[in-house]
Amino acid sequence: MSLGYAEKLSYIEDVGNVGMSEFFDSSHVLQEKIERLAEMIQKSKHLVVFTGAGISTSCGIPDFRGPKGIWTAREKPLPEASLPFHRAMPSMTHMALVELEKAGILKFIISQNVDGLHLRSGIPREKLAELHGNSFMEVCPSCGVEYLRDFEVETIGLKETSRRCSDVKCGAKLKDTVLDWEAAEEYTEETKCLVNGED
Repeated sequence: MSLGYAEKLSYIEDVGNVGMSEFFDSSHVLQEKIERLAEMIQKSKHLVVFTGAGISTSCGIPDFRGPKGIWTAREKPLPEASLPFHRAMPSMTHMALVELEKAGILKFIISQNVDGLHLRSGIPREKLAELHGNSFMEVCPSCGVEYLRDFEVETIGLKETSRRCSDVKCGAKLKDTVLDWEAAEEYTEETKCLVNGED
């Protein structure tokens, strides 16, 4: 997780379990798991992949709760290997997913990450759901146009940014797409109202 992103999040005291151990399989066990996964992928008729922070840690982006996570190290110096999102490059795993998509095997990715690496790796936007948003994306709340930037958007929490929609018929102020703690609760309430048909 980029330290810039983590610093933008609203502070909360209880962040859950931190400092969780990482487990590594022996090469023999790992090979068995790889073969089993490859077999499952080959048999799949509609492969959907769900990704989280672990796919990006090898890119230099620390997670939140792992042994070197940002929240684990709250009282320690900042992690040395942390990269800002714009400097991180997609991992071999990101690129393997791109190849599966190009081959017509991977149909969709659901990601909790906000680092933008799936789009930068080449996954088509229409085959990606970024549940927590994308640090490089702005959206027009009026007409729905998305703007993918080559820089991290300055706000999080579904707030207005400093730019406007470029559609001359619209011109509304753009918003970031990244959830913050409070934004998540507000968004959940809005979703409940929509589902229940309430105003």
